[in-house]
Amino acid sequence: MSQHIFRDYDNAIRHLQEDLLTMATLTRQNLEQAMQALLRADTDLANTVIAADSDVDELERTVDQIGMEILVRFHPVASDLRLILASMKISTNLERISDHAVGIAKRARKINQGQPLQEVQWLEPLYAQAYGLLRDAMDSYTNHDPVLGQSLHAKDQELDRLHKQLTRTLSEQLETPDGRSTAWLHLIFVARSLERIGDLSVNIGEETVFLESAKDIRHEHRKPAVDTPPPTP
Repeated sequence: MSQHIFRDYDNAIRHLQEDLLTMATLTRQNLEQAMQALLRADTDLANTVIAADSDVDELERTVDQIGMEILVRFHPVASDLRLILASMKISTNLERISDHAVGIAKRARKINQGQPLQEVQWLEPLYAQAYGLLRDAMDSYTNHDPVLGQSLHAKDQELDRLHKQLTRTLSEQLETPDGRSTAWLHLIFVARSLERIGDLSVNIGEETVFLESAKDIRHEHRKPAVDTPPPTP
């Protein structure tokens, strides 16, 4: 882990935010490439995503390290304290999203070993919704927009609806004696990962609301915000 010793408070804050935004960019790229690896049956792209996850992990460690250094050395208060805490929590959610992207890439790699599966296209609407939630979540953070952050709950409900619908459809395929039950199971787990990415994006929106207005909205909705790790492919 790289060591940071900041003499200047503003410099430390700047590095924290830059590393967080870099992490967000890499995470979105990993998700996009993982789904393209699945939709285009591109195993090389899947391998790229799996290899790139270590960069996201390292950035999460760096954000945590810088955040802790700021807390210990500069003792921020009020909005500055919220910025540090929110940034560290957002980095955790981004790291989990990247883990789900890796899980999708690994499943894509296994699906690609079999016969072409045209039904992977069924996942595109779910992916578009999940990716849009992640994009809006980070836009709410970078643009200091708590209204956008709070709006993600409603958008996530549509993602949940699509996920339930697709899971039912894919589960029905498991009963078809076509010898592709393993592939159908992989698609079910990919759909689950996309649904969880939506939940994690909502978490980021909630942190933006907390950052900008000091309002904690995490428990205003019934759906739990705690993430579960992606299933091992």
